[in-house]
Amino acid sequence: MMATALSPGRQPGVATTVFRWDSPHRRRWGLTLFIATSVALHAICFYVFQITYPPTVALLPPPARVNLITPATEEGRVLLRWVEAEDPALASTTQRAPDAKSFALPKVAHIPSYLATKPVLRDLPRTETKPALPSSNPLRPVQRQRSPAPSAPLKSPTVVNFSPELAGLGQPQWPTVRFTAATNEAAETAEFRVAVSGEGVIRFCFLQHSSGDAALDEQARNYIVSCRFTPAARTAGLVWGQATIAWGDDITPPIPSDAGKRTP
Repeated sequence: MMATALSPGRQPGVATTVFRWDSPHRRRWGLTLFIATSVALHAICFYVFQITYPPTVALLPPPARVNLITPATEEGRVLLRWVEAEDPALASTTQRAPDAKSFALPKVAHIPSYLATKPVLRDLPRTETKPALPSSNPLRPVQRQRSPAPSAPLKSPTVVNFSPELAGLGQPQWPTVRFTAATNEAAETAEFRVAVSGEGVIRFCFLQHSSGDAALDEQARNYIVSCRFTPAARTAGLVWGQATIAWGDDITPPIPSDAGKRTP
């Protein structure tokens, strides 16, 4: 069933459709013209902005040339005469005489001066020998020189040095202590941070640099703590300073573990 309607501008009584079904010829030609224009513009762009590479030119190596020096020209003859005159083989080799028939060396014409003239030598002085008569006395014993007795080696005791902050506390009094090492290695200088009270007693002692031997560090700490100062004027509070122990040769070496064992 076809729908009909009256369109404006039409005469009444003429049946027309609601939609217009005629073919759009103008749209088809417009699309074709647009595609042709786009292709033409792309072709022009490719032509304008094309990259032109220069042609590759292969450089061939130069051909081998051999120059011959022949006496055909005046320059060649001059150069050949110069080469013949400057030949190093003429100076480095022995030229035989034209009349020589063998490779025997010629006679030496040089004569040394000591063969032609005999040098005059001076006579040696005469030595007069007087025979000594043996003595009738008996031989004396040979006296031996006694070597001096070796002197005792100098001992350097262990010394404790305090920093300048503790110099005003007076002369320290040290107890008698004998240090004993736990190893046979040389002990390094030990440093302690100490605090001294107004009565001259060391209240705190902290290890800052070890000697490498824990046993010596503990003995040194007890030795410093047992020290007493005798200040001229008592001070209030604690005075902090540095105590440095320079080890001497008065340290007793460790006792070996097998010293008490008896060999059967």
